Amino acid sequence: MSFCRGVRQAVTSSFSAALIASTTVFAGTPASCPNTPLSCHNTTAVADTCCFNAPGGLLLQTQFWDSNPPTGPNDSWTVHGLWPDNCDGTYEQYCDPNRQYTNVSAIIAAAGKTELLTYMNKYWKDYQGDDEDFWEHEWDKHGTCISTLEPGCYDKYTPQQEVVAYFQRTVDLYKTLDSYAFLAAKGITPSTTTTYKSENIQKALAEPRGVQVTIRCSKGELNEVWYFYNVRGSVETGSFVPAEPDGAKSNCPADVKYLPKMGTPPSPPTTTKTSSTGTPPTGTSTPGVPFSGRGTLPVTSGGATNGCIISGGTWYTTGTCATYTATASGNGFTLTSSKGKCAVTNNVLTCASTVTDPTVFTAVADKLAYNGVTNFYTASVPTGSVQAPVSVTQQATTLTIGWKSS
Repeated sequence: MSFCRGVRQAVTSSFSAALIASTTVFAGTPASCPNTPLSCHNTTAVADTCCFNAPGGLLLQTQFWDSNPPTGPNDSWTVHGLWPDNCDGTYEQYCDPNRQYTNVSAIIAAAGKTELLTYMNKYWKDYQGDDEDFWEHEWDKHGTCISTLEPGCYDKYTPQQEVVAYFQRTVDLYKTLDSYAFLAAKGITPSTTTTYKSENIQKALAEPRGVQVTIRCSKGELNEVWYFYNVRGSVETGSFVPAEPDGAKSNCPADVKYLPKMGTPPSPPTTTKTSSTGTPPTGTSTPGVPFSGRGTLPVTSGGATNGCIISGGTWYTTGTCATYTATASGNGFTLTSSKGKCAVTNNVLTCASTVTDPTVFTAVADKLAYNGVTNFYTASVPTGSVQAPVSVTQQATTLTIGWKSS
């Protein structure tokens, strides 16, 4: 089984996300799957993995209860993801580097799925405040391993339509699994003074579906539930059938705390919003000192701020900015994003897990400098969901990169 929180691996995308127009009509249709067996229930190999999820035939819809810092509404659990397990407790991850995208919100928006994106912004939350990075992680690690969402499974495939299908299906499934209501119906509600028997929590969550669930705790506090399904047909169009867990049903103690959401929600790392009040977390930039601690990299071009550098090192003018960590090194500093360390490789800014020798940058007049020069270049200003590679060799468009502490 997959454990995402605390082990979000920085992975590289060797592919500068297939670019889609600002409005996209998906022409591809998913495979037609009549009379397919239920995943994980076959007795012989099934060749058509566009209609039969394999090897990841056990799908987990996972949810979080984040109490401090709180995420999402006070009376609702939030989405973690949709994970394909291999029917035996093992799983694959990061299955297609060419489809590890860094612009999930733009892909969804370009598909016209504004209602889906609005819902995700409320119920699919990152406890560190970086929802976009969280969504990218879930797709990159888990979504790329769902066989029935492979591009080859679509007739007249439109690039990235399977990404939208993954998030839509996850949200649709989550809407049927109101964990807060399941627990409240049995008198289990958040409390700072009452503890609950873990077996009673499991029973309350299992009863509406007739099968067991897995619950997970952190420091004796309930914070996660996993719902298991087999699928008949594809993930996008098939039927989800409740299934039993394929491993341990709990890591919780006998008596469990179910705390109410409290404290201050995490601030999203954008160029337009300030961080929440209170004591700064470890690693926060020293006030007035550029390129120290954590921050974003806003881009200025043509005399105006326009977008920022996102986690792969590309320039993006819409969506959520990535959070970077600047670490002192020699006479300058290195930069690291969720994708990995950053370096100028073949004259292009790249942040990836494959970077082993990060570039030592400097700051000149509060601007990022490479070899003492603050000018960077792209072929053109990116628009919509387009991401522009950032080069240190002269091209048509000049930009500078600043720092905004978070």
